[in-house]
Amino acid sequence: MHELTAESNDVSIKPLQLILVIAVLQCIIAFFTVPMIFTFDESMWHYIGRNWIRNGLVPYRGGVDNKSPLVFLIFGISDWLFGVNYWFPRLLGMAVQSAGIYGLFKIAERTISPRAGIFAISCYGLSLLWRSTGGKYVSYTETYAITAVILSIYFCIVQNKNQFAFIGGLFAGLGCGFRLSAIFGILPVFIFTFKKNPKSAFLFLLGIVTSASFLVILAGFAGIKMNELLFYGITDNFGAGSATAHSLAWKVQQFADGYFYSELLLFYPAVVLYFFLVRKLNFLKVWLISEFLGIMIVGIYDRVHFKDLLPAMSLMSAFVINYWVENDRAPAKQILLGLWIVFFPKTFEPLFAFKRFFYSKNNLTKSDSQTPVFEDENMKKQIGLWIRSNTVASEKVYVAGYGAQIQVYSERQSPSIYFNVTQTPSARRRLFSDLLSDKPALMVVPLSEGYSVAVDPDIRQFINELAAKNYRLDTSMYNYNIFRYNKH
Repeated sequence: MHELTAESNDVSIKPLQLILVIAVLQCIIAFFTVPMIFTFDESMWHYIGRNWIRNGLVPYRGGVDNKSPLVFLIFGISDWLFGVNYWFPRLLGMAVQSAGIYGLFKIAERTISPRAGIFAISCYGLSLLWRSTGGKYVSYTETYAITAVILSIYFCIVQNKNQFAFIGGLFAGLGCGFRLSAIFGILPVFIFTFKKNPKSAFLFLLGIVTSASFLVILAGFAGIKMNELLFYGITDNFGAGSATAHSLAWKVQQFADGYFYSELLLFYPAVVLYFFLVRKLNFLKVWLISEFLGIMIVGIYDRVHFKDLLPAMSLMSAFVINYWVENDRAPAKQILLGLWIVFFPKTFEPLFAFKRFFYSKNNLTKSDSQTPVFEDENMKKQIGLWIRSNTVASEKVYVAGYGAQIQVYSERQSPSIYFNVTQTPSARRRLFSDLLSDKPALMVVPLSEGYSVAVDPDIRQFINELAAKNYRLDTSMYNYNIFRYNKH
C-alpha cells in the first residue's frame, strides 16, 4: 500500500493495551451518554428480534425496519438470554469494534510500520467515540460492516496470497449481510486485488458469493421471504414518505453539519498532506473516495454513516505522522500524547449521567390532563412499563408516531408490522388495514407538537377517528393519551 516502511516502535506502548483503554472509554460513552435507555433504533431492532425469537414472527412479519435480519437476530438472542436489555448488544458491538481496531493496526503495521500502527489505533479508536460519528451507537450495523471490511482488506490486500483472498471474501460477504453499503468498501478491494492477481480476485469473489449464499440459505430456513427482504429492506426506502425523502436544502445542511461542523475536521490536514506525499492513486485514496461517494449516494448523512470514512483517514493520518517522525526526527511519544489530547472525545455527559439518572426517577410526574409536561429521557420507558403492568401478555398495543421505545419496554405486540410510523403509500394502506381488522387493547397517542409536525395529517386523523369511535380515554401520562378499547 505504501513505499515507506520501518520496523521501529519507539512509543513503547502495546497495541492491545491501547485498544483496552479505548474499549473502556467506549463503554463510558455507550452507557453514560443520553439516552440512558434503548436508543430509537435499538428499540426497533429489539422489538423485531423479540418477536422473531420469542414469538416466532420472522422479520417483516413481526415488524418492519430497513435493516438486515442479522441485527434483528442479535437483539432477539439478547432478549432470549437476558430479557429486555440494551447492554448485551452494546458489549457485543464493542468486542466487534475492538477487533476492527486491531485489524486496522495490523494493516498499518504491515504496510507502514509498527509505530504507525499505534498512531492508527489512536486516530481510529478515538474518532469512533466522537458524537459526530455516532460514538454511542456501537450496537449499530455500521460496527459490524466496517469491521468486516477491515478484515477483508487485511486478508486480501495486506496478506496478498491466494489462500487468504477467499477468507477476505467471506468477511466481505458478511459485511454486506449487515449493510449493503459495505459494497463501497469492498469494491476497491476487488479492483486492486484484480490488478495484482486476477486469481486472487476470483477467490475473493468466490468468498463473497459463498458467504452471501450461506446467509440467504439461512434466511430461507428461518422463513424470511426474499421478496419481503428486498421490498422492506430496500425498495420501500426510496420515494415519498421514505427515510431518504428529504429536500435538497435539508441534505445540504446535513452535509455541511457532517463534514464541516464536526470533529472530522481534525483529519483533514493529514489527509491533504497524504494526497501530496503519495502522488499515485493508491488503494487508500480509492477506498476513501469510494466511501465518500457511498455516503453521498445514500444521502441521509446520519452521524453513524461517517464511521465509514474513519479507517481510511486513520491510516492516512498514521502514514503522515510516521513520515514526520521518520524524516524530521520528531518525538514520537510527545506526538502520540498530543494526538490523544486533540482526538479525545469532548463530551461532559458522563460526568452528569448519574445525576440525570436519579433526577429523572425523582421528577417524572404523571399528567392527568392534556397539558404537555417536560419529557425526560426516561419517560418513554416509564410509559412502556406502565402498559406492561396494566395489560396482559396477549393484548396488543399500538403506539402512534415514533413510539418504538414505548413499544419495546411494554413487551406487547403491535397489531401492525408498522409499529413505528412509516409514511410511504404502501405503509399507510397496511397500517390502516391492520388497525381496522385487529383493533388493539390500548392506543397510545402523543400530545406533543413534534408528533403533529412529524406525522402526516391523514395518519393522525385516522388514529383520532378510530380512538373516538372505538376507545375511551383511560389515562394521560407524560404527554401521552392512553385509550382503552371499548368491548361490546
